[in-house]
Amino acid sequence: MPLSVDLSSIKAMSVPERILVVEEIWDSIAAEQDSIPLTVAQRDELDRRLDAFDVSPDEGYSWQEVNQHIVRDLRPGASSHE
Repeated sequence: MPLSVDLSSIKAMSVPERILVVEEIWDSIAAEQDSIPLTVAQRDELDRRLDAFDVSPDEGYSWQEVNQHIVRDLRPGASSHE
């Protein structure tokens, strides 16, 4: 499928402008996510993870804990796995 987008005009954009273009493209893909089929391996992995969650719902980390670890690790001078 040929692209109807002039890539040279995109390359001429500033980085923040290109990021906005990528965000728009990503949002349009996310809006149509039902049209993107999962592979058998992906479906099996999701089923495995859901089964593991059903057995031990308290195992693992909450999103809040994960986010705190990421923010902490991104601080200048932070060492990973503190």
